Amino acid sequence: MKEHFPSALETVDKWEVQLRKGCLELAILAALWDGKLYGLEILRRLESDSDLIISEGTVYPLLSRLKTLGLVRSEWVSSGAGHPRKYYALTPAGKQRAREMAGMWTRFSSSMSRLLAPLAKGK
Repeated sequence: MKEHFPSALETVDKWEVQLRKGCLELAILAALWDGKLYGLEILRRLESDSDLIISEGTVYPLLSRLKTLGLVRSEWVSSGAGHPRKYYALTPAGKQRAREMAGMWTRFSSSMSRLLAPLAKGK
């Protein structure tokens, strides 16, 4: 059987997928920072504010996990036009976790920017 070695493009694509997956928890907490949103609104916020395009099949299990961790709460709200919607909001612990993660992200991205600066200059 012939062994498959991933191309450079395949390797970069996998790396980008993993990078985005690693940022999803912080992205969802940030999307909920200003108040409660239902699932589709979260997806739209992620897409419009961060270019993160994720599926419902990805976001709902993550919201469930965040709820289990006590970082997010949810409530059903009836809507005048159609089915009730499940809204998600940060708990106080979720706000604290979002602040901590944002601080980690800021420090990490700043140090990576310093490290990558020569690449941008083409050295």
